[in-house]
Amino acid sequence: MTSTGIRLHAPAPGWSIAADVVVVGSGVAGLTAALRCEAAGLATVVVTKARLDDGSTRWAQGGIAAALGEGDTPEQHRDDTLVAGAGLCDEEAVRLLVTEGPDAVRRLIATGARFDESAEGGLELTREGGHHRRRIAHAGGDATGAEISRALVEAVRARGVRTVENALVLDLLTDADGRTAGVTLHVMGEGQHDGVGAVHAPAVVLATGGMGQVFSATTNPAVSTGDGVALALRAGAEVSDLEFVQFHPTVLFLGPEAEGQQPLVSEAVRGEGAHLVDADGVRFMVGQHELAELAPRDIVAKGIMRRMREQDAEHMYLDARHFGAEMWERRFPTILAACRAHGIDPVTEPVPVAPAAHYASGGVRTDSHGRTTVPGLYACGEVACTGVHGANRLASNSLLEGLVYAERIAADIARGDLPARVPQPLPHSDRPTHPLLPPEARFTIQRIMTRGAGVLRSAASLSRAADGLHRLHADAREALEENGKTAEPGVDTWEATNLLCVARVLVAAARRREETRGCHWREDRPERDDTAWRRHIVVRLNPDRSLAVRTTDTTDFPPTLPPQAQEQ
Repeated sequence: MTSTGIRLHAPAPGWSIAADVVVVGSGVAGLTAALRCEAAGLATVVVTKARLDDGSTRWAQGGIAAALGEGDTPEQHRDDTLVAGAGLCDEEAVRLLVTEGPDAVRRLIATGARFDESAEGGLELTREGGHHRRRIAHAGGDATGAEISRALVEAVRARGVRTVENALVLDLLTDADGRTAGVTLHVMGEGQHDGVGAVHAPAVVLATGGMGQVFSATTNPAVSTGDGVALALRAGAEVSDLEFVQFHPTVLFLGPEAEGQQPLVSEAVRGEGAHLVDADGVRFMVGQHELAELAPRDIVAKGIMRRMREQDAEHMYLDARHFGAEMWERRFPTILAACRAHGIDPVTEPVPVAPAAHYASGGVRTDSHGRTTVPGLYACGEVACTGVHGANRLASNSLLEGLVYAERIAADIARGDLPARVPQPLPHSDRPTHPLLPPEARFTIQRIMTRGAGVLRSAASLSRAADGLHRLHADAREALEENGKTAEPGVDTWEATNLLCVARVLVAAARRREETRGCHWREDRPERDDTAWRRHIVVRLNPDRSLAVRTTDTTDFPPTLPPQAQEQ
C-alpha cells in the first residue's frame, strides 16, 4: 500500500522528537498501549489532543464487559457479541476479545483502577443491552471511564512516559519505501513545544477515538473529529464498516436545536430496571424483543424512532422513579447531577431521551495484532475496525476492546524488529496538496450528516448528503487548483477538513450497503440481506482525492499486510 501523497496544508515542522513508538491518543487504548510499550523497554511518546484525561474514555458511564461473574463464560460473552454484531463480526477477533478480556481487566485493576465491589467483596456486576448475564464491571456507580482514565494517567505519569498534550495530530510521516516514520502535529498553547513539529518513530499507534462530531448531536466530546481515520486515509490505509455508526438510544433530550456533546443516560440505568415509555406511560419496547428495553442498542434506537414517528413526538421517556433517591444517588450520581443541571429530576419525573450519535463500529482496518494496511501503522480503540463489533457494538465491549487490542499491539511491536535507526521521512512540501475548509464548514457538515445519514437513512437522503458534501469538497478543490487559495492552516480548519473526509467515506459506504443491518437502517431497504450483503465495505482514498469503494467477497477481511510483513 502506497501513500496518497495528500497531506493537510501546514507549516513545516519546527521541532522534532525521536522515539521507538508514538501513541496518538490518551484513552484506555492509547494509555494501555503506551504503558505496555514502555514496560517492554521501548522509548514511547504519547501525543494527545487535549489533556491526558480529556478523551472519550473519561465519559464512559456504564462499565467494561468481561466474563468475570460466577457462571459466566467467555463463550456466553462471545455469543452475545455475535448476536449484536448482526452477522458481520470477525469470529476470531471476538474469540480473542472474550478469552483475553478477563485477564486484561485484572491487569487494569493491578494498574490501580478501583471498581465497585459487592457486599461480599467481589466485583459488583450489572447488565446492559444485549447481555444475557450480569458481566459489566463499573466504578463510582456511573463514572467507570473517569476512574479508568485516572488510574492509567497516574500510571503513565508515575512511570515517566513522555507526553505531548494539547497536540492535534496532522499527518503520518513515511519513508521512501512507504513505511511509517512518525507523525506531524500541532501543539496548541505554551509549553516545551509549540506550533507544528514532528515525532519521528518507526511505529505509530493510532488511538484517537471516534468521530461523533460529524453529527450535530453526539455523546462524544468536542475533540472527536475523526482525526485518526482521516490521517490513515491520507496515508493510504483502508477503512471499513464506517456506515455502522451506533446511535445511543437514551441521550438526554435538550431540545430539537441542541448541538454538540449531549449528556448520556447510561444503558446501565435500563440494566437496573428503568423502563422506556411514551408520553402516555406505555412501555413500547415490550413485545418488540425478548429483552425489551435491554435489546441491543440498534433495536432500541429503532424502537424509539418508530414510536416518535408514530406519535409525531420529539423524544420518548426513561422512567426510573421507582429507583428512589437513595439508589439514584448511590448508583448513578453523575447522571442524576447532569439531569438536575438541566432542570429534570429523575427521582420524581421521567427523563426525556432521544437517540444521538455515540460510537463508530467501523474504522481503520486492522488484523488481530492491530496492524493496518500501512507498514508500521497500528490502530486500536474506536478509531480501529478489528472486526469485533460487526454491524453493531455490544454495550460495554468498547473499553474491553481498547484494553485487549492495545496489549496485542504492544506485544507485536515489542517482538518485531524495529529499524536500528529511525526511518528518514520524505521531505515536507510547502505547496498545499489538500484544500482546507473554513471553520464554519464544520456546522454545514454536521447538519448535512444529521439530515441525510443519521438514524434513519434512504437512497434519497444519502444522495442529498453526498451532493452537499461533494459541493463543499469541489468548491475547496477548485479554489486551490485555480488560484492556489485555501483556508488558513489552523486547528479549526484542520478539524473541518478531517470531518469532511470521514463524512464522505461514511456516506459512500452507507449508499453502497443497500439493506438494513445492525445500526445501519435504510428505510427504503428495511430487510437484512445476508446473500448480497453479509460482507464488508472497504474504502481508501485515491491520490486524486476520490474514493475507492469495494465490497469484500465474504465476511472475512483480506490480510492487512503481505505475508512477508505479517511474519515479522
